[in-house]
Amino acid sequence: MNQESSPRLRHVKCLSPAGFHRMAYAEWGAPDNPRVLVCVHGLTRVGRDFDRLARALASHYRVVCPDVVGRGRSDWLRDPNYYVVPQYVADMATLVARLDVEEVDWVGTSMGGLIGIAVAGQAETPIRRLVINDVGPRLDAAAIARIGTYLGAPVSFATVDEAIDYVSVVAAPFGVKEREGWRELVEPALRRDGERWVLHYDPRIAVPFKSVTPEGAAAAEAAMWKLYDAIRCPTLIVRGEHSDLLTRETLFEMQGRHASAQG
Repeated sequence: MNQESSPRLRHVKCLSPAGFHRMAYAEWGAPDNPRVLVCVHGLTRVGRDFDRLARALASHYRVVCPDVVGRGRSDWLRDPNYYVVPQYVADMATLVARLDVEEVDWVGTSMGGLIGIAVAGQAETPIRRLVINDVGPRLDAAAIARIGTYLGAPVSFATVDEAIDYVSVVAAPFGVKEREGWRELVEPALRRDGERWVLHYDPRIAVPFKSVTPEGAAAAEAAMWKLYDAIRCPTLIVRGEHSDLLTRETLFEMQGRHASAQG
């Protein structure tokens, strides 16, 4: 296969307070292309979510799609309390250093968008252009409750089709209409566990998610708005028509607070 149709599978060693861990990533396109696009997935997803986009852009970009630690081919953390945005930001800094470039463009979906905001809001950020998909500094309470009903749940499936049925219900706001579309999203995010299939992430990512207090959530939101307000790069915000995570009100506020943000 040519470099546009097949990725190179690599990993980089990152550090948390609990020790080193490997973060896996897929890399598409010419390895010496100075134009780099980093694509970061959602909470329980994997880098394979971006296969179709990566193929389309591999002739223009070196496209890098990591599996955030605890997901996909990446290691699981020894201490689940570090499954939080600051740790993910540190890992992405290590990844950018490995790529040996000064600047990257960034596409982040859901959690990947929050990581993008946190990176882009830093002084001397490497992010040149930012796309935030279906997320903002303020997360809708109903959506958080919905995610909490399945995150880390001990579910398994006898067949891939059974897994597709399950994910298409719990992730209905993704807006996928065709079953083959769901199959494309679900199959790469599964792994075998004996005779059954399970979702390919560490169920302990639910530990910090479910331990957040209302006071902690308010402080996290305030910190995320502060980072968002510090962003200076051109920013595109994408909201799905039926999204329950990014409300129209939050989208409008994001546009109003960032002069160069488009939505």
